[in-house]
Amino acid sequence: MSGFSTTAIILRRVEYGDYDFILTLFSRDRGKISAIAKSAQKSKRRFGGILELFSLLEIEVGSSRSGGLLILKEAVSRNLFSNIRSDIKKTAYACYWTELINLWLEEGNTHPALYEVFGYVLEQLDRAGIDEEPLSILFQMRFLSIAGLKPNFESCANCRRPTADIDASMVFLSLSAGGVICPSCSGSRSANMKLSKGTIKLLQWMDGGDITKAGRIRFSAAEQKESLLFLESFIPYHIGREPKSLKFLKNYRRGPL
Repeated sequence: MSGFSTTAIILRRVEYGDYDFILTLFSRDRGKISAIAKSAQKSKRRFGGILELFSLLEIEVGSSRSGGLLILKEAVSRNLFSNIRSDIKKTAYACYWTELINLWLEEGNTHPALYEVFGYVLEQLDRAGIDEEPLSILFQMRFLSIAGLKPNFESCANCRRPTADIDASMVFLSLSAGGVICPSCSGSRSANMKLSKGTIKLLQWMDGGDITKAGRIRFSAAEQKESLLFLESFIPYHIGREPKSLKFLKNYRRGPL
C-alpha cells in the first residue's frame, strides 16, 4: 500500500520497544489501519502528545521499505475528546465501543456508517450532550445493525408469530435464536431473558430513528437497565467473546465492593 492522508480515530495504542507506538486507527475511507509511530514514546515534540485513545486526527502515512507496517509521518489533531479521558465513566464506555469496533472490524474494510455513528457518540460523550447509558444503547443497536447482527424483535424466531400478537407485556428473548421467542416456543428454544414491549420499541427507535434526535428519547430506569443487560449479553454472544473493557464497565457500574 502506498502512502496516503486521511482522517482517523485511534482505537488502540501499544508500546513497541522503548521508543515507538503501534497504533490501530479507524478511518471513514480506509477502514481499520495499523501504523507505527516512530519515536513517539520518547519525543513529545514528534507528535505533540496527541496520539491518545479516541483522538480524531488528520494523518499522513507512508509505506515502509520492508513492506511491513505503515509508518505514521504526520498527525494533526481535529478533536482530542479530552473530556472523555478525564472522566472514568466516560472512558469506560468509550473503551467498550472502541474495543467492539476493533474486535469486529477487519483490517482495510471500510464501514462509513459505523465511522459516522462512532464519531457522533464520541462527540456527544465528550460534551455531555447525552447521558452515557442512552448513548451506549444507541451505539450498540447501530453497531448490531451495521454488523448484520440485528436482533429480531418483529416476530418469534421459531414460529414467526408477530411480537405484536403476543398477549404479554414482557417478551422472552433467546440469544441463540437471535431475538424474540413466543411463550409457546420458549420451551423448545432457550429463552435467556425478558424485555418489556416498551423497551423493545425504544431499542427499535435507537436503531432506526433520526440519530440527531436521540437526546430526546427518555428511558425509565427499568427500561435502561433492561436494554443494557440485553445488549451487553447479545453482542458478546454473537461476536464470540466478551470484550475486556465490558468487564471493567460492568464492575464500575456495580460500584465499590
